[in-house]
Amino acid sequence: MQNLLATLLTAAALAGVASPALAQSRIKDIAAIEGVRSNQLVGYGLVVGLNGTGDSLRNCPFTRQSLEGMTERLGVNIRGSNANSKNMAAIMVTAELPPFSTPGARIDVNVSSMCDAKSLLGGTLLVTSLQGADGQVYAVAQGSVQTGAVSGGGSSGSSVTRGVPTAGRIASGATVERETGFHLANMTEVRLTLRNPDFTTAQRMATAINQVYPNTALAENGTVVALRAPGQMGMAGFISRVENLEVQVDSPARVIIDEVNGVIVMGDAVRVSTVAIAQGNLTISVQETPLVSQPEPFSRGGQTVVVPQSDVAIEEDLGRQMRIVGGGASLSTLVNGLNALGVSPRDMISILQAIKAAGALQAEIEVM
Repeated sequence: MQNLLATLLTAAALAGVASPALAQSRIKDIAAIEGVRSNQLVGYGLVVGLNGTGDSLRNCPFTRQSLEGMTERLGVNIRGSNANSKNMAAIMVTAELPPFSTPGARIDVNVSSMCDAKSLLGGTLLVTSLQGADGQVYAVAQGSVQTGAVSGGGSSGSSVTRGVPTAGRIASGATVERETGFHLANMTEVRLTLRNPDFTTAQRMATAINQVYPNTALAENGTVVALRAPGQMGMAGFISRVENLEVQVDSPARVIIDEVNGVIVMGDAVRVSTVAIAQGNLTISVQETPLVSQPEPFSRGGQTVVVPQSDVAIEEDLGRQMRIVGGGASLSTLVNGLNALGVSPRDMISILQAIKAAGALQAEIEVM
């Protein structure tokens, strides 16, 4: 086993000299166009047609107020009446408006109960306006709610629930009524924003674009690359060509440690400087063997008692000598060597933190 670790650590030192081949990624997978994004919509409405699983109007005053306001707009006045129907529920409706959505397009919506409704299964959402952050109405939703959940109960109080019956979805349940007003065709310059900011990646992206379309890209910082369409080429057509170019992505050396679940995630750029490592396990076992002590026959005043007997043993793994890791070794090779010795993930986490404390781990450790 020691020879195996020595072989792996020697290979690690040699591997540190060679540079591994890095895969390339499309620009569309690592960057987004500034301003081209979805917008969140929200609305308040009523779901009707529930089979006695809706809100209790006595416990949910806003549901009663919504019912009274809706019926008044339809020419029916129920104010002051003793309505106690449980066939409706007050809900919040949420949706995402995709970029460049035009009036008449259909989008999906999610509905969630606000009060004490038991289930929205079989209900129908009444016309509900969906507003954006600016307070403007961008879509109108209506349709049958699908929960994908099952619930049932008996008079004794026992019940069975599978899924979440108080939340559902309406596929293509909303109609877009207003555009966001983002006109890409009229723009002469757009900005690409990296999802993982990095100066090297931004400069490589600008270089790759300029090699195909000279003087059209400029890396403003580690996050933004500005684009200008060449000649008479439209912006949409230019972006469709640029986003398919491939770039070699760079990232900082980082080690992510989840101590709760014993998970370690590391980047390829992580390196280990020259450091000596020794790892061993010390096990202390205590075994209790109760013994019974009885008095002699015909003795007076004697008592039967239990006398504890403890056996303590110490076991330490031997033969794991200190090894030296050469400078430039990759962390992945070191981890493979530790795995070959049967080091548990939690012990490996402690070793990595100790290497970092010694200043030999050239990476940032982030503990989740």
